[in-house]
Amino acid sequence: MKTSIKQELTHHLLELINDGVLHNDNLDEWHFHCFNEDYYIIGYYQAEEWLKSHGISCFEAISTCQEYEIDVFGESTKIYDNAETTVNMLAYIYGEELLNKIKASDIEELKEELNKI
Repeated sequence: MKTSIKQELTHHLLELINDGVLHNDNLDEWHFHCFNEDYYIIGYYQAEEWLKSHGISCFEAISTCQEYEIDVFGESTKIYDNAETTVNMLAYIYGEELLNKIKASDIEELKEELNKI
């Protein structure tokens, strides 16, 4: 995961903590609330710009998504035919990676670890 994406997702997580979306009562659902409950990026143009801002080609993004699906599900079945779908899946993947790396057991620990990034 690129540093710029890690910083952006860290900021996103901190905003959700401050907004009260993430808390100790929904610890097992943090990833869902952050990266699956709603779109991370809305709009094809915005998604294309997001990829450009992080220096990711559309082919690199699609490849990352397909590799994730194969690793997790044994096959890749989703069609990545637009930037919005692809970027939202990347946010899902990278968000999962970030939360798994931190392995926080409560909201204070998560916030503390995110502030170190």
